[in-house]
Amino acid sequence: MAHLFLRFPGNRHKALTFSYDDGPREDARLAALFDKYGIKATFNLNSGSFPSEDKKGSDTFRMTKEEAFELFHNSNHEVAVHTLSHAMLDKIGVGEAAYEVAKDRENLEELFGGFIRGMSYPYGHYSGEDRERVKSIVRDAGILYARTADETHDFAIPEDWLMLDPTCHHADPQIYDLLKKFFETDYSKRDRDPLLFYIWGHSFEFGPNFSNNWPLIEELAEKCSGREDVWYATNIEIFSYIEAYNRLLFSRNKCYVYNPTQTEICFFFNEKDYTIKPGETITLD
Repeated sequence: MAHLFLRFPGNRHKALTFSYDDGPREDARLAALFDKYGIKATFNLNSGSFPSEDKKGSDTFRMTKEEAFELFHNSNHEVAVHTLSHAMLDKIGVGEAAYEVAKDRENLEELFGGFIRGMSYPYGHYSGEDRERVKSIVRDAGILYARTADETHDFAIPEDWLMLDPTCHHADPQIYDLLKKFFETDYSKRDRDPLLFYIWGHSFEFGPNFSNNWPLIEELAEKCSGREDVWYATNIEIFSYIEAYNRLLFSRNKCYVYNPTQTEICFFFNEKDYTIKPGETITLD
């Protein structure tokens, strides 16, 4: 029986990503730290909560709009929606919730240029009927993935990208045990889906008004970095790559595969790794 499994770029079996919320001033230090260690992250911003520009360089909680632009417009990191005013979407009306998501996306696209397609939920958790209502609002705003704060402690590829559950918070007491398991598990010769380690938090948690513990995240970043078998990517890069993989077209007998996307894609089929270029058709052994 033929077995087909996703592989990340470079036929890697593992991917790692970070996600940070609210746009606090500490994001600048965190982004620089991630750059130092070759790690990519997604920063989720509330565009309606930027302080006025006369607060630049002060002790305000959030960056100004101009500071956020200076930090992220040419960076390796992704900017994503966190609603206009950090609204609790399941506690406000449908129209107001729709505006909170769509307007934040619009503002961020105007500020940074291009497309904003990702999001994290303020306060992170929705359940029951509210969960489906909020997902519908997010989907209608053109958001492709949205992160919760419901931690899984596993490395599974998401099944529902509009309820994207992270692996753990950066201060989770089990994080180093999880990292050890993630790094030491060898799937290179096994028929299995790849692994995704997803870490989330707020950069202000390292600042003087919280834990004042920057060594914590530097140690974590250092331990996560420099692994040839790990793809370091933003949230949207991982989403887009997996979506491209899902668009591969296979002949009925699995002898041929066509890549209709603009993304080079890697996969594992019948004990062999393959790489298929955009627009290419290849024969499978």
